[in-house]
Amino acid sequence: MPEFQLHALDFLMVALYIVFIVWMGFYVAKRTETTDDYFLAGRSLTWWLIGFSLFASNVSSSTLIGLSSSAYSSGISVYNYEWMAALVLIFFLVFFLPFYLKTQIFTMPEFLERRFDQRSRYYFSALLIVMNIVIDTAAALYAGALVIQIIYPQIPLWQSVLVLGILAGIYTIAGGLKAVVYTDAVQAILLLIGAFLVAVLSFNAIGGSWDAVTAAVPAEDLSIVRPASDPVLPWPGLVTGVFLLGFYFWGTNQFMVQRTLGAKDLNHGRWGALFAGLLKLPILFIMVMPGIFGRLMYPAAEFPALAANTDLIFPTLMFDLLPIGIRGLIITALVAAIMSSVDSTLNSASTLVTMDFIKKLRPNADNKALVVAGRVVTFVFMTLAILWAPQIIKFPNIWVYLQQMLAYLAPPIVACFIVGIFWKRANRHGSFAALVVGHLAAAGFFVTAVTGNLIVQTGPLSPEQLQMVADGVPVLHFLYLAPILLVISVVAMAIVSLATEKPDEDVVRELTWSPAVFKEEEEALAALPWYKNYRYQSVAMLVVIAIFVISWW
Repeated sequence: MPEFQLHALDFLMVALYIVFIVWMGFYVAKRTETTDDYFLAGRSLTWWLIGFSLFASNVSSSTLIGLSSSAYSSGISVYNYEWMAALVLIFFLVFFLPFYLKTQIFTMPEFLERRFDQRSRYYFSALLIVMNIVIDTAAALYAGALVIQIIYPQIPLWQSVLVLGILAGIYTIAGGLKAVVYTDAVQAILLLIGAFLVAVLSFNAIGGSWDAVTAAVPAEDLSIVRPASDPVLPWPGLVTGVFLLGFYFWGTNQFMVQRTLGAKDLNHGRWGALFAGLLKLPILFIMVMPGIFGRLMYPAAEFPALAANTDLIFPTLMFDLLPIGIRGLIITALVAAIMSSVDSTLNSASTLVTMDFIKKLRPNADNKALVVAGRVVTFVFMTLAILWAPQIIKFPNIWVYLQQMLAYLAPPIVACFIVGIFWKRANRHGSFAALVVGHLAAAGFFVTAVTGNLIVQTGPLSPEQLQMVADGVPVLHFLYLAPILLVISVVAMAIVSLATEKPDEDVVRELTWSPAVFKEEEEALAALPWYKNYRYQSVAMLVVIAIFVISWW
């Protein structure tokens, strides 16, 4: 295995990148005056900026390293989260985005107030703020610090977290969403270039022969659909938990949806979402497959360090295959991935506090005061995330931390949005009941798991867990926990809605989907060339997704 050693040229490239990104943030800040400018980039974002920003915010450094790590250890089934994201984005842009943009909202909780009432808005907003800081921002900082520790284990975790948090926070505080989106576009391009180089060079290193791969790798490890008994990703979980958690992430989570809220119009919002979905599909080749190629280059039997820590596979490929300077480019891509995730979550949490709470408490505050408040909140949240991130080390691993938290917290939120859009009888009392009852049920499952009376499975069971199973403790995969909580929330919402008054007819008519919505937009779509029609584009995307899934079934 190579030594993880950077040279002066590598460090120079990283330094130049950081200076450029911070400069860009402050340059954009000069043109940031109103709340629309700061929180939604002046509602002027075009499709390619939206797509690149969505992609960069989603693909963190832990993704870049984690996908190849998972492929090296257990095969390519981890790719299911990537193609499913493209499918979820189609569902989102067809049924939900039109209502988000029509209402001119700043935040996702604000939409719940428009559809239901203030209780649901404040509940969801407070929850999202906590999730943005404790889950999204802190996890991104922690993952980035782990990447640095893999390369330079002598650097303490907290120091890496501090530096990364400050760097991403500086330009986010200054320029708001516009700074985030423009820097994300640069970072997305770097990510794609870096991953592509590693993939091509690692494939060439094994002789450039796919036959060599199929001869050495078991067929099941080259299949994305795993048996129902698979401990990591059982196939029923694809249509239950993976889609559900994916919809929360892409369709209701402020830090992702905020980019589409800043679209210059509905078409650009839809095209941007489709572009992001398209960018997710090649991840199979440029981020997952290098882990498979690494198996042939570094067999686990001959490289015990890799067998013990599969997260080392991407850095190993990078330092072994790339020349000096180009290696610095990939390190820069890793830094870009970290910063693009952190800046997005900080800006999102700032928007939630400013628009859902400060503006409500001070309705007469002018644009300048709200922008200043947003910057102060960003700084405070940056500090909190930096303080919390090192605590994640107390969990078994970051995957367990992220997936379990989302499986418990996301389903009631998803219930409110999906039922609220598709069922006209859902009312304000039902929405609040879904949130409260769903999270009380989640708390019940969590306490049962913590006390050792239930195992929430996220992967192969440990020896201690196997002993618990032998003693009669039940096992519930987290991809099945999520839909159970969704059903509980939907039932609560339905019962309470039917037992109380009907919602306002005018609100329901404007904010629920029906076939009439499709008919109303046909005139506008008829004025566009066929290749700009999102319906044709969505069908084409579905065909591409089907080709990927069938080819790697």
